[in-house]
Amino acid sequence: MSCIKVDSLSKSYGSIKAVDEITMSVKSGKVFGFLGPNGAGKSTTIKLLTTLIHPSEGSLTILGIDAIKNPLKVRHKIGVVLQQPSYEPTLSVEKSLEKYGMMWNVPKKERKSRMEKLLVDFDLTEFRKKRNEDLSIGQRRRVQVAREFMHDMDLLFLDEPTAGLDPSARRKLLDYLKDRVKTGLTIFFTTHILTEAEYLCDEIAIIDKGKILAIDTPDALKNRFGKEKTIKIHLLENQQEISSLLSGIPDCKIDFNTGTNIIIHSEKSELVLMKVLRILSDNGIKIDDLSAVPTNLEEIFLKMVEENVSNH
Repeated sequence: MSCIKVDSLSKSYGSIKAVDEITMSVKSGKVFGFLGPNGAGKSTTIKLLTTLIHPSEGSLTILGIDAIKNPLKVRHKIGVVLQQPSYEPTLSVEKSLEKYGMMWNVPKKERKSRMEKLLVDFDLTEFRKKRNEDLSIGQRRRVQVAREFMHDMDLLFLDEPTAGLDPSARRKLLDYLKDRVKTGLTIFFTTHILTEAEYLCDEIAIIDKGKILAIDTPDALKNRFGKEKTIKIHLLENQQEISSLLSGIPDCKIDFNTGTNIIIHSEKSELVLMKVLRILSDNGIKIDDLSAVPTNLEEIFLKMVEENVSNH
């Protein structure tokens, strides 16, 4: 069952199309990743889906509700954490959570138990009496995400939720979100961090210049666009003559920072590697380290965005 259905959705500001006729469907009980560079249209799309702004064209159904005709009905069923910091400076962490529960009419006893659990889940117990303005950026971000879980929701929009978090807090949040999805929650998740998307998302859309370039699972994207492998060879010594020796190898980059590094991107990695090794062997050049790894999601993302730029 689809939790979000978007058909030819657009948002224009004068002659600029921030979102350009996007069509997509998000399945219930999944994490849907939404990736794109700055200015690609991610935040505008989130504002459209959360009914904060009206589309210029197209249709939008959220949880079976026509979101354009019934925005308030949608808002009662969703949670939203926007990219911009949002906190009450003078309230303590526990008072912030308490206030949020009250806003959503959560009964007092339930509010208390949810608050205590969230303080533990988000590592906020030792800061519970601290005012938000005295917290670090990462701690405030954790409060911002935690308080959204004070109320029941079917769908949660998270716009760059890990901004400001250290690697440990980031992984803990992603694991927490994974667990919540197992209970039936659907998450629409935007991020700049490709490893996050790979770790968390069931499906990923890549957007640039307001248009969706691809939608698929992380593995399927890698299979479709990541046939090439990255070959990395490190030679201990500086081998200045290597440039001329390997001049016939396509897509070969060489740097001489620490010894000599040879980096090659190729869809025929095995053949290319054999050719390079033969050249090195024939010239008595010893290898310190060698690896051939599949192209990762980050390289696919960058490649697609670059191709989209060159096509315009």
